[in-house]
Amino acid sequence: MRHNLCSLFITSLFLASLLAGSSAHQAEADTAPQKRSTQNQAKTTKRSQRPKNPAMIPVEDIKGLPRVLLIGDSISIGYTVPARNALRGKANVHRPLTNCGPTTRGLEGLSQWLGDADWDVIHFNWGLHDLKYLGPDGENLTDPEDPKNHQQVPPEEYGKNLKQLVSDLKKTGALLIWRNTTPVPAGSKGRVEGDAAAYNDIAKQIMTEHGIAIHDMYGSVKPNMETLMLPNGNVHFTKEGSEKLGNDVADVIMHVLQKKAAGN
Repeated sequence: MRHNLCSLFITSLFLASLLAGSSAHQAEADTAPQKRSTQNQAKTTKRSQRPKNPAMIPVEDIKGLPRVLLIGDSISIGYTVPARNALRGKANVHRPLTNCGPTTRGLEGLSQWLGDADWDVIHFNWGLHDLKYLGPDGENLTDPEDPKNHQQVPPEEYGKNLKQLVSDLKKTGALLIWRNTTPVPAGSKGRVEGDAAAYNDIAKQIMTEHGIAIHDMYGSVKPNMETLMLPNGNVHFTKEGSEKLGNDVADVIMHVLQKKAAGN
């Protein structure tokens, strides 16, 4: 009898141990997303501790200076600070505190980026994100040769969107400068060499119809891609390349401001 009770007790302990193990496993499964969330939060915290890109720091206006807005993607983010430095004491140079992406994002965000204040000059671009290829489920920078993939904003839609954006920008009364899209190098991931020129042709027709000045950054970069751009098909620029672009942007803006001051 005593032996049976002892066996029963041991069996009970074994079952309890199994149940506890099962409960612990289930608890771990239930809390796994929370653990992943905590890891994501840790990554976000780590990112937030990185030094902020100075291009994304709001500008406090100096009274009496013209107000300039730069709109564009990561290429414009790269030349924002150099342009700002070149125009120090001559203009207050702002930008949306985000990557302005394709024309579809422009349509969504433009009114917020413009805000309620007046602008003297708006230097703007969309294109490099429009022409890139996405997968059927939105995968980024996919193989252009795969028939399942598509351009984020096809040419016809790009033209339609750009017309609407130009119409909205003209309502600001600012002097507008279209900066065309920089070249896509051979071997670029998710983009096709030559597409930038095709999208620029669409934009040129729209800007010409509206009498908007064109900053031909494509033309100035094209013969100097090897010295200005990062290697291996990267669409972005070296630090020195972004400095040159920023100085060119500043020159174009100053030219427009001087013409305005002269009454031309």
